[in-house]
Amino acid sequence: MKKIALLFLIALTISSNAFAQKKKPVAKTPFVWESANVYFIVTDRFNDGDKTNNHNFNRNKPTGKLRGFEGGDIRGIIQKLDEGYFTNLGINVIWMTPIVEQIHDGVDEGTGFTYAFHGYWTRDWSSIDPSVGTKKDLAELVQKAHAKGIRIMLDAVINHTGPVTPEDSVYPTDWVRTSPKCTYKSYDTYINCTLVENLPDVKTESNDNVELPSFLANKWKKEGRYDKEVASLDAFFKKTGYPRAPKYYIMKWLSDYITEFGIDGYRVDTAKHTTEDVWADFRKVCDRAFADYKKNNPKKVLDNNPFFTVGEVYGYNIGNKKFYDFGDKKVNYFENGFTGLINFDFRNEAKMNYEELFAKYSNILQNDLKGNTVMNYVSSHDDGYPFDKKREKTFESGTKLVLAPGISQVYYGDESARSLDIEGTQGDATLRSNMNWEDIANNATTKEVLAHWQKLGLFRKNHPAVGAGVHAQISASPYVFSRTFTKSNYSDKVVIGLDLPKGEKSIPVGTIFANGSKVKDTYSGKTATVTKGNVTLNTDFGIVLLEKL
Repeated sequence: MKKIALLFLIALTISSNAFAQKKKPVAKTPFVWESANVYFIVTDRFNDGDKTNNHNFNRNKPTGKLRGFEGGDIRGIIQKLDEGYFTNLGINVIWMTPIVEQIHDGVDEGTGFTYAFHGYWTRDWSSIDPSVGTKKDLAELVQKAHAKGIRIMLDAVINHTGPVTPEDSVYPTDWVRTSPKCTYKSYDTYINCTLVENLPDVKTESNDNVELPSFLANKWKKEGRYDKEVASLDAFFKKTGYPRAPKYYIMKWLSDYITEFGIDGYRVDTAKHTTEDVWADFRKVCDRAFADYKKNNPKKVLDNNPFFTVGEVYGYNIGNKKFYDFGDKKVNYFENGFTGLINFDFRNEAKMNYEELFAKYSNILQNDLKGNTVMNYVSSHDDGYPFDKKREKTFESGTKLVLAPGISQVYYGDESARSLDIEGTQGDATLRSNMNWEDIANNATTKEVLAHWQKLGLFRKNHPAVGAGVHAQISASPYVFSRTFTKSNYSDKVVIGLDLPKGEKSIPVGTIFANGSKVKDTYSGKTATVTKGNVTLNTDFGIVLLEKL
């Protein structure tokens, strides 16, 4: 009897093991930069998580409206991360405006007195501005974001320092030029010049050895870190063999945020205002720093994705394909340090119909730009002509941006219809209002808009095919298309329908899902079975986002 029981147990174990072997494991959705869903934050305007850091360096002068520090900080971003705000929105990359120490005073640009709340007026690249937080805050942000599968992308400025003020010394003449002003008539007149008056231009073309600025050395001595910083600089220049030229000092300081904190990427500011070889070198420095971080922190490595760089080549659009034309010279920035470039024309091309827009982008990305990508946006911090400045097309904005091939860049408040037209502001300050958390909490219309962006964002996050896949129209009426993506042993297929009738509807799925397959519409949450190449659903929405169950 015992032998029979034992044989039965052995047979059952073998059967169970065979079943386990036959059962196909669920493939983990890989992170793909070309399909990233990026959330872009003007750090000072998003959320004030630490009111004790709101007043620093006596920045107490009256400013023009929305031209001073409002209190937003890294701690505020951590709060929203803990609350699940980014996870619910399907965000897998957070990009913040520069967090390095800014000039202590401000200037009047003709639009009212302005402090460097935006982060683009650097005083010391090696320090985090206390108004946005501490290195401890940044470490916590990266750790918590990574735990949720969200990457952190910082903003790199190498082209210029901050303006000169009574409180902020100019960098030495072997570091910067203060004239002439750029005329933007040729390649040279974009580069060897200052963007605007009183914005010292770093001599990025120089390979001459220069000394550390005395004001910076004295600052570090007061802070008790001079010896440590100098030793670190010495080690960097010895390891890389680079001359002690201004650009390489700055690259070293920026790369420290990679080796120390494990950030995942850099958005590069004013990229076309230096010679392109600067960015090729910057990418090498970043790659080396990322490799060092992974070697030193093997348990913190998310995956095998390389460090990511996306450039702000102002005026570049996807139709330019690989080149930006200065008039007298064409430059391929993709061959000089960048995997992606910001696509400045998406906010215009979003006026196209869905198929025209999606087919164009897929064709270029799958052919001329294969292996590279663009980052699309409908609004940003310095584009005065967004797709929907009055926030009258918030649903359409979300649908076109989040479902378009390429990277989607959600500017903070796109998903909540944050106002881009603030009375009493001048210039780009109107684009940089405080995040409208009150509307999200209390306004029913805002909640509806946010829910739309959340559904789209989660679908994109869960399906690399949306941003990185091949687009193919299945049906013109009803409008239905597919996206397919394959990389190594991973494949992803989705079917999307737009402008559909509410209520019962039949959606053709082409050859994407076989007859008998069970699928889910993630927009409504309903499921169905493919029959004769179609899926029949009865929902209250004119959009379906189909995935295989």
